[in-house]
Amino acid sequence: MVVAYIVQGFQLRGRKLTPDQPRTAKTAEDAVILAERMATTRAGVFAFSQAVDIETDTYDEPKVLARLGDLPPGLPE
Repeated sequence: MVVAYIVQGFQLRGRKLTPDQPRTAKTAEDAVILAERMATTRAGVFAFSQAVDIETDTYDEPKVLARLGDLPPGLPE
């Protein structure tokens, strides 16, 4: 199992939140720092970690690291 740290930014286009290309980080701390930095120029940012088993292509439940600003519905709390 490997742990992926992902930061997803969202931009407001009209009244719709549009996702940016997801970015990766090396650690949970790096993901939170990146999310906080991105939050200054994005409507919202969501950072999470997720354990991935590459051999079986299975994913654990995501662990939320940061929720900043306006986010679309349906993201984990």
